[in-house]
Amino acid sequence: MSQPQLQTNAVAPVKPYNAKAARTKAFYKKLAKNKAALAGGFIVVLFTLLAIFAPVIAPHDPIHIEITKKLEGPSAEHWLGTDDKGRDILSRLLYGARISLTVGVLSTVLGAFVGIVLGIVAGYYGGRIDSFIMRITDVLLAFPGILLALAIVSVLGASTVNVIIAVAFFAVPTFARIVRGSTLSVKKLEYIDAIRAMGSSDFRIIFKHILPNIVSPIIVQATLYIASAIITASALSFLGMGTQPPDPEWGTMLSQGRSYVAQAPHITLFPGIVILIVVIGFNLFGDGLRDALDPKTKN
Repeated sequence: MSQPQLQTNAVAPVKPYNAKAARTKAFYKKLAKNKAALAGGFIVVLFTLLAIFAPVIAPHDPIHIEITKKLEGPSAEHWLGTDDKGRDILSRLLYGARISLTVGVLSTVLGAFVGIVLGIVAGYYGGRIDSFIMRITDVLLAFPGILLALAIVSVLGASTVNVIIAVAFFAVPTFARIVRGSTLSVKKLEYIDAIRAMGSSDFRIIFKHILPNIVSPIIVQATLYIASAIITASALSFLGMGTQPPDPEWGTMLSQGRSYVAQAPHITLFPGIVILIVVIGFNLFGDGLRDALDPKTKN
């Protein structure tokens, strides 16, 4: 007589919960639902690619002067027309994207780096260090950004490098305040006290446990500030204090075309439209990042 076979129900192994992967998935899910953010991201990526491949895409030399073709309107040869010196506007806009985006990104990175260091030091150590750093930021924030940048460029001289320094200088207090506030919130958490009690150094606590937990507001602010940096850099170039001719910078193109608004409005129209589109793109994308990274928002 055969023995009855015992039936066993195999239990599938439980997949461990990955908190980081869950947060990443929730972030992309929120971002994908935000159509405005996707549109802004598309604009940012598009102009970044145009700037990178400008030498391949540009139909003409952006600084080649051809007086016989000056102030021509859009045509098959020059899609966006020519300026007062006969230079192709489309080519100058493509190469100008390199300068404007470079100034915006580098000034933001430089200002964010200094602001992050000052903000973490102020928030973590507190006391007199905190008071000293915050009073300096209060003084800097008392000046309008364009005036402060204009004053710095006036001292250093008109050039693209000095514009980057000036715009970055104004970004420092904004990032310092944001990072300080976030550091104060994270520093009060119990696990930070536990790590400190285990003998971890301040350097390890700051850069391994505090900084990774406050990176979200930094990313959002950096994305939004790039738009402000592009506007400020264009304004300085428009006033003759930024990138100097013949380099094709959007603000410089606006300045050179203002004398021909009635005769050839396309000279100022197209650079103005490009600046507007890029700034809107960064703002939409930054707002979308803020909503996606905020745990309080619903899916």
